[in-house]
Amino acid sequence: MDVLKQLFEQKFGVAASLVQPLQGQLGGSGRTIVRLTGGGHRAIGIEYSVHEENAAFLAFSRHFRSHGLSVPEIYAEDLSRGAYLEEDLGDTTLFQFLGLNRDGEAVAPEAVAMYRKTLAALPRFQIDAGRDIDYSICYPRASFDRQSIHWDLNYFKYYFLRLAGIPFNEQALEDDFNTFSGFLLTAPRDYFLYRDFQSRNVMLLNNEPWFLDYQGGRRGALQYDVASLLFDGKADLPPALRQELLDHYINCLAEHAPVDRAAFMEHYYAYVYVRILQALGAYGFRGFYERKAHFLQSVPYALKNLRWLTSNVTLPIAVPALLEALERMSNSEKLLKLASPGEDLTVRIFSFSFHRQMPPDDSGNGGGFIFDARSLPNPGREDRYKPLTGKDAPVIDYLDQQEAVHQYFAHVLSLVDASVDAYQRRGFKHLMVSFGCTGGQHRSVYMAEHLASHLRARGVNVALRHIELEKIGK
Repeated sequence: MDVLKQLFEQKFGVAASLVQPLQGQLGGSGRTIVRLTGGGHRAIGIEYSVHEENAAFLAFSRHFRSHGLSVPEIYAEDLSRGAYLEEDLGDTTLFQFLGLNRDGEAVAPEAVAMYRKTLAALPRFQIDAGRDIDYSICYPRASFDRQSIHWDLNYFKYYFLRLAGIPFNEQALEDDFNTFSGFLLTAPRDYFLYRDFQSRNVMLLNNEPWFLDYQGGRRGALQYDVASLLFDGKADLPPALRQELLDHYINCLAEHAPVDRAAFMEHYYAYVYVRILQALGAYGFRGFYERKAHFLQSVPYALKNLRWLTSNVTLPIAVPALLEALERMSNSEKLLKLASPGEDLTVRIFSFSFHRQMPPDDSGNGGGFIFDARSLPNPGREDRYKPLTGKDAPVIDYLDQQEAVHQYFAHVLSLVDASVDAYQRRGFKHLMVSFGCTGGQHRSVYMAEHLASHLRARGVNVALRHIELEKIGK
């Protein structure tokens, strides 16, 4: 952590007064990611021990920015110590935005529009920036070739099928893997493959998508990245919307290069399969092997996608052993039960006024955490903020600039995250977290919104209420 503080001071000329872990952005990468704040400046700091991957990310970032793509600016780096600073793109991911703008299968037009913007940007990475990119910096492979594909398929076989206890014929499955990879490699592959183009790696800033986590990029086929986004497990896009967005992507693609739609679709669903299998391998490694239970919460969504594929898509190749293994997965009682602990936990978050109504506890558990936000700077004391709430941009900007607010929130996260982890392990279904301030309009609302965003990024079910805002219809 010292190296990140040093880089921050070298860049901005002031010390970082707050270093806040961003656990929700860690995912399965093993990187340490923090937000550093000081003197009105903010940056994201990353520490990671794999030199080649760090070097690839930094080189790709500079290359993409030279093409006008929306990726973070690199502020400073010390690759000898595995550290670098990048632009802070905020806290809202496309995944979170989708969660806030849907009701079951009904996805709001605002979220659909953001997906369309995201997909419109993808060909600029794949084709425009891909034409003159230096593929020699790719790690661990320069292309999504036979070796890369077999790594992913064996990752699935050994860390998911084996650890989930799904029986399979080793030789027959290996034969299918050879058939499968051979077919995938017949698609045109002279494009930049982003590799992890999914909703948690798209940040929303000023109503525009910005892009992260392309350090695993390499040369490959166009189909892989759009499959990654549209079949992103927990995003759980409805099939009709997936098709609409796929059509939009192909139309955007045609603005950058000639497109043979039939040829594209011939390989598309095979790439959907290989992407889902790769993701299942990651869930199995992190969940079954490393015993990080929250990764297993994504498994039922991947199985749902596989069931849709096996019911609606006929591959142009014969892979009977693989399809048999997938059917056994779909019927596995062990896998069907995986969603229970994490998915049954709902964190109910409230904002309220200490002078008026305390949040109701209708779960029968006694109320949970109550955090007092009255010690924080109060925007309600200034006339320009009085008619606004903690959901309005000027109030958010005001509180974002207060270091005391970031310190307070970091302490809240350390307590709430620990409780969420423990509740999920123990199968508890309810956790209540309440934030109070003087009027229940600014600080408490801001805190409640930020905690809800953080937990949704972790895949936790959240029910959010603002007691005072409900009374005034805001």
